[in-house]
Amino acid sequence: MEAPRHDTRGIVDPAALLSRVRFRRHEPAEPLRRYVEWYWLIDWDLPAPYASHIVPHPSVNLTFQWDGADEEQAPPYGEVTGVALGLYARKLTGRGRVCGAKFRPGGFRPYAPEVPVSRWTGVALPAQEVFPQATRDAARSVVTPADDHARVAALDAFLLALPCEPDPQADLAMDLVRRIRADRTVRRVGDFAHAQGLSVRALQRLFSTYVGVSPKWVILRYRIHEALEHAGTHSDIDWATLATELGYADQAHLVRDFTATVGVPPAAYAAEAGAGG
Repeated sequence: MEAPRHDTRGIVDPAALLSRVRFRRHEPAEPLRRYVEWYWLIDWDLPAPYASHIVPHPSVNLTFQWDGADEEQAPPYGEVTGVALGLYARKLTGRGRVCGAKFRPGGFRPYAPEVPVSRWTGVALPAQEVFPQATRDAARSVVTPADDHARVAALDAFLLALPCEPDPQADLAMDLVRRIRADRTVRRVGDFAHAQGLSVRALQRLFSTYVGVSPKWVILRYRIHEALEHAGTHSDIDWATLATELGYADQAHLVRDFTATVGVPPAAYAAEAGAGG
């Protein structure tokens, strides 16, 4: 399995976010890496509120969080967040901490096999509704330690104690999403399904059950991640060429999807990023 990546793919204006929070990624314990891509830890202590924005990955996240200066008034809590279809916004105020486990696309289902992952799509709910073990004490054990090593160990202990049944279909779903993410030539669902020896309907059912979104959505989302990364890190972008490289029919389609997802046209986002946010 791949180690945690160090890019900021999916984060809107990463420079602004990283100047306000401490953000780290860590590997989970080896037995968990089959299904958990990485742990992500964020701490903040802000003089003024800040709204962070993310173009989400096709992943389910389990988080343990603490918001506020008074633990008695704002105790730690757990949350399961399904794949967010649109731009995800989170307002950060005062002091806080999040310790999250990002499951591989397709990797959450073995931990919650009773329902399709699409049940959680666009939904954030208390973790105890999915995992009864995610009590307030469990949340406290994860977010209270001051050092990363202890927080990671607590996340490992929580996840290793959960029932998890190996599922070949989950392995297949994870592999197919990896191929879509890595291969820019994957552009049409029908062609991709045929190349994998599947019918389009079978591929769609697999993604609905194990990933939570359609294969077309995954293809489009990774295109937007790529465009967002280019817009934030390159100057003098040839948008027509990039649109072709990402499999769009023309530049107008890229601009339309980027604007609908991020909220501003790519050229405007690139200009703002180049100006330092």
